[in-house]
Amino acid sequence: MDVRKDQSLDLLAHSGNVAQFVSFVPDAHGRMRQQYSRLAGFQPNYLFDSPIDALRELLASSKDRMINLRSYVPSSPRSQEFVYGLRTLEEAWDVACRLIGKGLFIIANETIDITDGGVSGVIHGNIVEFAPDDTPRCVEKPGVCSLPKYWALSLLETVYGFRPDIEVDPESRLEFSIHPRSRGWKQSHTLAWEIERLADATLEPSYAWPNRFSRHIGDKAYGLLMAELAGLPVPRTTVIGRRLAPFTFGRRTGSAEVWTRTCPQEPQPGLFTTVKGWTDPFRLMAKEDPGDGVIASVICQDAVPAAYSGAAIVTDEGQLYIEGVKGEGDRLMLGQLHPEPLPTFVVDDVTECYVQLVELFGAVRFEWVHDGEQAWIVQLHRGATTTSETVLVPGEADQWVPFPASAGLDALRTFLKTIPIDAGVSIEGDIGLTSHLAELIRKARRPARISASD
Repeated sequence: MDVRKDQSLDLLAHSGNVAQFVSFVPDAHGRMRQQYSRLAGFQPNYLFDSPIDALRELLASSKDRMINLRSYVPSSPRSQEFVYGLRTLEEAWDVACRLIGKGLFIIANETIDITDGGVSGVIHGNIVEFAPDDTPRCVEKPGVCSLPKYWALSLLETVYGFRPDIEVDPESRLEFSIHPRSRGWKQSHTLAWEIERLADATLEPSYAWPNRFSRHIGDKAYGLLMAELAGLPVPRTTVIGRRLAPFTFGRRTGSAEVWTRTCPQEPQPGLFTTVKGWTDPFRLMAKEDPGDGVIASVICQDAVPAAYSGAAIVTDEGQLYIEGVKGEGDRLMLGQLHPEPLPTFVVDDVTECYVQLVELFGAVRFEWVHDGEQAWIVQLHRGATTTSETVLVPGEADQWVPFPASAGLDALRTFLKTIPIDAGVSIEGDIGLTSHLAELIRKARRPARISASD
């Protein structure tokens, strides 16, 4: 037997938190009659004195003082007219009377802001997929965050400060949303929208990023969260975001010093500030991204007492390539220092980190710091490179334009914007294959080869 939409909401409210709502049906005389309701502070299915009183209370209970009206006919699963964001009782009453006059059934619910910094998504079996600034239908679009249930619950609890109430049995599919402010008739942070029984499917998470959620909190922050969930040492990190309250994760390193790092939505090698020590994150974001469209957050990361530092990539032949220097590695990444021979125990520890990461994510590239006891992950990105020891980016070019590696990142950025479209890059001098210089050239996708100095 088909269950009416408002009946389904009533059933869902027995086990979960639903958006506050009141439902109405036309009676035999075409008048509006209340059916179900869930409003904070009222008993389940409280019967108000009149339909207009029910709408008045719903508007008053809505955090944003807005409600929606959805209409349907019980014989059809498809919704009819949907009216969003009604702000006054007069507007809501006029629309409700008009829809009832057409013989339609109505669900009036509080308007939920999907741009409040929270996420919406679906849990089915052992997989959770979600994205910000969208409804649960986001899973039908590209770019969702796709993780195993345990990882997703842990990540969302870390970022938002509460554990989402989305536990369902493996044969159920739940559409949900989570919100920084309490919502719904139970005034909690998780809303259930629809649940259905499905055959237990074997679904595999994609783990892929950049995705919409990694852009929401910043690429560096997301990569570090993935490294921590994978069980690797990550320095204690506080994320100060544009759209979310600050949150912290990671382990103490034993150092009282910190690094302040800008955290763009997607990797921008060496473009934005990284400094040792604390600096005003809001002034930093205002200065380097005044349009608010590139930097998602600033992270304050515990320094690791650096015995050795460096980075690791996967080459075009699928081989792990590790570079580093003694001490801190910021100048290595900027191309100001050349890689040095590393002790065997450092290479072994970094390789062990790679093995753990590649089993979960496939090819990765990451920055590391070794304190003499263990390797810490300080940045993590997903994906292989096309690099070999002599070719940064494979391909042919009509002409090869030389660039001195010693000129630095800013000069390279300008150089890549000004050379002819048919030109390749011939790097003159030594360059770390894991440096920001090399990553910037790879990101530009220009054919590039290395002409090492004598």
